[in-house]
Amino acid sequence: MNQQLDLRQLVIDRGEPAAQARPPKRRILSRYVVPAVLVLAFLAMLGWAARERFISAREVTVVPVIVTRAEVQQAGVPLFHAAGWVEPRPTRSFVPALAEGVVQELLVVEGQEVQAGDPVARLIDADAQLAMDQAKADLRLQQSQLPKAEANLAAARQRVEQPIHLEAAVAEAESALAEVETERTRLPYELRAAQAAMDYAEQELARKQASGSAVAGRLLQEAQSNHDAARARLDELKAREPSLERQVESLRRKRDAATSLLQLKTEEVRQLAEAEATLEATRAQIEQAQLRVEARQLELERMTVRAPTAGRVLELVAMPGSRVAGLGGPSAQQGNAVVSLYDPRMLQVRADVRLEDVPLVQPGQPVRIETASAAGVIEGEVLASTSQANVQKNTLEVKVAVKDPPATLRPEMLAQVTFLAPATSARAADGPEQRETLLIPRPLVQKGEQGQFVWIVEPTGKARRRTVVLGLAGNAQLIEVAKGLASTDKLIVAGREGLEEGARVRIIGDDPTLGVSTVDLAGASR
Repeated sequence: MNQQLDLRQLVIDRGEPAAQARPPKRRILSRYVVPAVLVLAFLAMLGWAARERFISAREVTVVPVIVTRAEVQQAGVPLFHAAGWVEPRPTRSFVPALAEGVVQELLVVEGQEVQAGDPVARLIDADAQLAMDQAKADLRLQQSQLPKAEANLAAARQRVEQPIHLEAAVAEAESALAEVETERTRLPYELRAAQAAMDYAEQELARKQASGSAVAGRLLQEAQSNHDAARARLDELKAREPSLERQVESLRRKRDAATSLLQLKTEEVRQLAEAEATLEATRAQIEQAQLRVEARQLELERMTVRAPTAGRVLELVAMPGSRVAGLGGPSAQQGNAVVSLYDPRMLQVRADVRLEDVPLVQPGQPVRIETASAAGVIEGEVLASTSQANVQKNTLEVKVAVKDPPATLRPEMLAQVTFLAPATSARAADGPEQRETLLIPRPLVQKGEQGQFVWIVEPTGKARRRTVVLGLAGNAQLIEVAKGLASTDKLIVAGREGLEEGARVRIIGDDPTLGVSTVDLAGASR
């Protein structure tokens, strides 16, 4: 019999489902934070490694270093010739007139040798002589004031050291005070005597008045007169007492003032200081007058123009009758030069070197000098090249020192200068030396604070500033690099302006503008 299976009977009632528990915080850190940090760090490293791809690189053109077997000439081998002329070294010197005046006569001729201090010209000295006499007269006048100033000083010093006049004033004041005090001392006695005389005169007058007609009128009048005189005398003595007190007080103050003046000696000290100042001023005026005399003497001596140094007269600049300005005038070439000198032992040649031969000129390079005035060859040495070129002749002036010039050599003489190859090493060789040489275009060499340098491109695509040492080989377009470069280096040509060390660059090709070539360097390399 088929019974229907009720699956609900198999259901197990487990109650309400339990709430799902939250994962702990450390699982969040390990599952989410740490992987996120690692991803960000990886992205940062990837961006740092690829940063240069996002920086624009400067486009540059390059040229390679030229490697060749250059021929180095043996020291002393002639390189090229140049014409020039002789001149003083470093320049001629002028003999100036140190005082203003008119040239009276010249004492030298051109080509004459002079020693330091030798006279070369004389100026008209009449005015200088008069000025000298005037200065001497002023000196004598100032010297005549010196004894008077010294005498005043001695008198002032004596008045300070021995103030007799002040002591006399004190003694006079004390004497007057003593006299008045004596008079004041006698005053009481004189008052008593006057009072007694007054009493007697009153009694005598009263007695005669009492006698009546028995006494003559003349006697009565005489008694009255004596009485009046005695009264007047008494009144005068009574009135003198306060006056004497005032006189005593006044004389005491006068004596005290004189004593203070004797102690202080204010006026005498002032007179002494004034006398000392006057003496110093007189001496200073004498010194000034003496200096004026010396100045006039110097000016008078400068009427004779003397050579400041030894040398040979090159040119007579001033002529007799011409005016020279002296030290207060313009420069020697314009107004105060009399003659010009040069040292015959110090000569040089100013040679006109062709521009294509200028790269072969070096300071200290030996040369041979030939001139028609001297037999044989004269040795010389390159001093330096000048700063300006001659556009018309397409040359550059080079200064060449003449070693041991002969006596017949003179400035402005024409000369032929042969430039010789300088010594390249201490090793002697019988002929030209062949060696491997690195050559680069001359325009690529720049000058900086640390010397000469060039810009190169590294294999990493960065620009580097490379300091170099130049050698002797090369020609008008190329120059040898003795130190600082390798044969595999690439030199930056275009794009060097404003370039910085380590900047990214991109090579767009070789530069065609320099026009240098490695062909046929044997004739130009030195």
